Amino acid sequence: MKRIYLDHAATTPVDPSVVEVMLPFFTEGYGNPSSIYAEGRAAKKAIEAARLQIATAINASSSEIYFTGSGSESDNWAIKGIAMKNQAKGKHIITTTIEHHAVLHTCEYLEKQGFEVTYLPVDEYGLISLEDLKKAIRKDTILVTIMFANNEIGTVEPIKAIGEIVKEKGIIFHTDAVQALGNLPVDVKDLNVDLLSLSAHKIYGPKGIGVLYIRKGVPIDNLIHGGAQERRKRAGTENTAEIVAFGKAAELAVQHLEDNMIHMKTLRDVLIKGIMEKIPQVRLNGHPEQRLPGNANFCFDYIEGESILLSLDIIGIAGSSGSACTSGSLDPSHVLLAIGLPAGVAHGSLRLSIGKNTTMEDIHYVVDNLVVIIERLRKMSPIDANCPIDDAVFAKASHHQH
Repeated sequence: MKRIYLDHAATTPVDPSVVEVMLPFFTEGYGNPSSIYAEGRAAKKAIEAARLQIATAINASSSEIYFTGSGSESDNWAIKGIAMKNQAKGKHIITTTIEHHAVLHTCEYLEKQGFEVTYLPVDEYGLISLEDLKKAIRKDTILVTIMFANNEIGTVEPIKAIGEIVKEKGIIFHTDAVQALGNLPVDVKDLNVDLLSLSAHKIYGPKGIGVLYIRKGVPIDNLIHGGAQERRKRAGTENTAEIVAFGKAAELAVQHLEDNMIHMKTLRDVLIKGIMEKIPQVRLNGHPEQRLPGNANFCFDYIEGESILLSLDIIGIAGSSGSACTSGSLDPSHVLLAIGLPAGVAHGSLRLSIGKNTTMEDIHYVVDNLVVIIERLRKMSPIDANCPIDDAVFAKASHHQH
């Protein structure tokens, strides 16, 4: 059976040319980059070349790129590292209610350590208010961490404007840009950011390798103590093969950015139009214009997202009901609740995220089949489509569906 993969926001297939550059470092270029002999020097040279590729992709300097194990690790390091290093100046942090759990759970952890966190609300489209941000800033605010683009609903935040406000106040600004690279232009200088998190597996690179951009001069605690790797900030022998792969993936992401953006946006618009026109009682989540080019997130009244996913999977279509990191949870998405949806409606969500290899044929196939699936599931649903959705009733009905 043909598979149509529409969950590129969760992860992407590794590009063949990325695989090609990383393979030799498993068998031939296996030297420890910290060693001074030829094999070590060759590995070190490859790492520095990749560092430059990533720096170039986001308009940074090579010395500002630090390799980590994932986007979540980068978020953790940025937030904890800044908090611990700067706590003498204050213990107040500002973030939003729609951040990735790597940010939210880190902030919750810091609250237990005596830090105070302000969680900015968002509007119905998932956008923060710049006025709310200005009001939330205090004399003891040491960090603002706001995501570039939301992984679930695709809304793109006004990062440049946020950066200007934060910079003017002399506060450190971090953005989780894991969903942005490869989907949008990312320029750290233009955006006024001090720290920025990235992950290779979202841009056709391998899993298990991330980056934290730290602007020169930003005071941050070390992540792992031990050896002198990553300029003494993150000890541990470097993962040469994956670092090289990330470098190549970043280079390709920027090289083909414009074409990929146009391709994904074209398909996304056809997908959204098809679903909104052919399926009744459906809501598009996220901002209609200010959104990632490949993201489409919907809520279908009276049915559960999980049943939609399973029905799609049976006919060869892979989608998501929200963030991949929480797909094992039966709780409604915190992002959908934050934009004001009742829990009952939030349970019926479907995220379809398009990639560079998705075709128009794929999109038409998905729309046509989704029309049939939604109609069938609604006929089976224990929730009466003529009654307003009540969260308690929905929860009970959902329980019986499992």
